[in-house]
Amino acid sequence: MENSSYQIYEDKLILRTRYRLCDTVDELITSNLFLDLLGKYVNYLSRQHSRLLRVFVNEDKITTHELKCMQTTLQLLSKLPVSQVQKIVPEHQTFFTDLDLLDDFIEEFYNFWRRLQRLVVIDSVDDRLDKRPYRSFTETVEKLMNVVRTAQRDIRENVSGNHPRVYRQVSAGTNIAAITLPYRLPFSSEYSDLLNHILMTRQVLIYPPFIFNTPQNKRSGKFARVENNPLQGLHINPKEWLCYPAKVGELVILVYFTVQWFELGFSLANLFELAEDADLKRKPDAIYFYGIPVEGDHEPGVSETIFYEDNDNNILIGTVPFRKEYAYFGYLKKMILTLHNVKMMKMQRMPFHGAMFHLVLRNAGSACVLLIGDSGAGKSETLEALRGIIEDQVEDLVIIADDMGSIDILPDGRIVGYGTEIGAFVRLDDLQKDYAFGQIDRSIIMNPDQVNSRVVLPVTKFQSLIQGYDIDFVLYANNYDAVDSEHPAIEQFKNPDQAFEEFRSGAVMSKGTTTTIGLTHSYFANIFGPPEYRDLHDEIARKFFYAFFEKGIFVGEMRTQLGVSGSEFTGPENSARALLELLKNKNK
Repeated sequence: MENSSYQIYEDKLILRTRYRLCDTVDELITSNLFLDLLGKYVNYLSRQHSRLLRVFVNEDKITTHELKCMQTTLQLLSKLPVSQVQKIVPEHQTFFTDLDLLDDFIEEFYNFWRRLQRLVVIDSVDDRLDKRPYRSFTETVEKLMNVVRTAQRDIRENVSGNHPRVYRQVSAGTNIAAITLPYRLPFSSEYSDLLNHILMTRQVLIYPPFIFNTPQNKRSGKFARVENNPLQGLHINPKEWLCYPAKVGELVILVYFTVQWFELGFSLANLFELAEDADLKRKPDAIYFYGIPVEGDHEPGVSETIFYEDNDNNILIGTVPFRKEYAYFGYLKKMILTLHNVKMMKMQRMPFHGAMFHLVLRNAGSACVLLIGDSGAGKSETLEALRGIIEDQVEDLVIIADDMGSIDILPDGRIVGYGTEIGAFVRLDDLQKDYAFGQIDRSIIMNPDQVNSRVVLPVTKFQSLIQGYDIDFVLYANNYDAVDSEHPAIEQFKNPDQAFEEFRSGAVMSKGTTTTIGLTHSYFANIFGPPEYRDLHDEIARKFFYAFFEKGIFVGEMRTQLGVSGSEFTGPENSARALLELLKNKNK
């Protein structure tokens, strides 16, 4: 592994290479990385007061010399049975006193390696490896995985003298790999020099399901507009940062993230399309720095999740500091969408927080539905329930937006909707079980053992986001009212003013996705940009609601009952059935 370097941050490992990592078991075991990880593994066992340390002479004081002896022993055990190794290194006899204990020590070392979050960065500075990504990934990541598995199996077989009867092909190499290139901004600014030294991601390889926990599992607060550029005076080490250029609908947003949060940064690959070379030749619409250095404690009452309008360069800037409280995917995703929403308002489009889909029913025509509501309102759950009940009635179902998008009025008067994301970031515990298990092998799963466990998974094609679909239904997701004889699952608003006020109030019963509790209100159920431009958004929204009614678009509310105790699963299914009946009657 002489052609590579590495960084270790607590339970994370970043391997960097330009050509190759390692080709043989010998090369792996004799590497500095192996010895370094062996030392960290022993320290971990020491903190656990583990019995496995009894393989050493003095379990309370293990020296560097003993670690190197263990390294040599494991190298020999990868080739020879334990009986021969004992003769070659008789001075290491302590290791062989209890072979079952040695076997357990080796297996737990393998598990220690696999518990690390592991990233390979393939630096394509001198060679456009991104032009042959499959070959590059095969020669590095796939080979590493095979070498690691071979080492573990050979060593344990030579210790035990037995061959396994069941082989499990687990992902033993890395969780994620990326091919990166140097990138120069296609415009000049006071911070160009800083950005030009950060490597740009061009290809990503993920081994799903990728499962990890984060220090935080909820998002709180808002993203506030500030008057001073947060990049002014920013000092970072470019080698500790990477960029994921995200296509957010029609926009290109450069997302820079610290490698210490790489598992969150590369989870974007399941959510936003990776920008192509042609996209990077134009000026980006926004720049976002996730995990900037910060000194001191968080000052109460002062927002640290901020964005700035750089009017000189006609670009938006967002930043979130490197604190454990922000180590949650929601801060990454929602800032990106905030920047998108601000840009849409500047273009006189109406941004929305909701789900949008186009459905073609067999013998019943087609319809495009926009379902607006806050986090936990039941938008995604209703859509997943709809998937389940229309299986034999649908010819086509296109997801246009799963969380955020925008509406535009075209010159010919058509009212069309656009999306932002190719994926979804949804609660695992609220997904329909058959759908969740059907997609598990493509998923990135976060905090599976906690409240608000989340999954990031692809749900649609990029072309569907930007095509522009004519809207037929605009519904507000009401998750707090129970359905009864006087409150149907879907109810139409009488006029644009009533609709405007109901949507503007943004009521929702909190589902534990943020730090809010109980029935809350947020401006248009969208705290991601519009509250910072309330006058502008009011003007745009009022124009659109009047246009909805003039065009004969159905505007109403859907009672999903997701926040009603006992109706968390039946509520979305009932609202999905009511919606299906509405869609069937549309063309009658």
